[in-house]
Amino acid sequence: MSEGSKKQSNFDLKGAQFAGGLVNADTVNAQQIGGNITNYSPEQRQNLAEAAAEIQQLLNQLGQTYPTNTPLEKQIAVTEALKQIDSNPTLKARVIGALKSGGTEALKELVDHPLVNILLATLEGWQDAE
Repeated sequence: MSEGSKKQSNFDLKGAQFAGGLVNADTVNAQQIGGNITNYSPEQRQNLAEAAAEIQQLLNQLGQTYPTNTPLEKQIAVTEALKQIDSNPTLKARVIGALKSGGTEALKELVDHPLVNILLATLEGWQDAE
């Protein structure tokens, strides 16, 4: 056996996370290829999950009361959701905290409702105001 075959790696990759895919290198024109991996603490994950569940429940409830077929109807339903969040200090703090710790994209992934994008765009403004 030669000396070169006895080399050992000094890289410590414990806990490393990798993501990947196939790319046709002849046609790619991008500033970044890949994605971001975010590791949330258990508390952050729970806060995100709780806020997402409450937003989901609220949007589902409002969807039964308010029609959402047109852009105007969607905005009316979102405005009502914002009123209800604003009138509940605990919920408002939880939602803003979830936005600060996990961001809009994390909540979008957790809430399965067609109005979530409109609602979260407005809530981002609240986050900036806090």
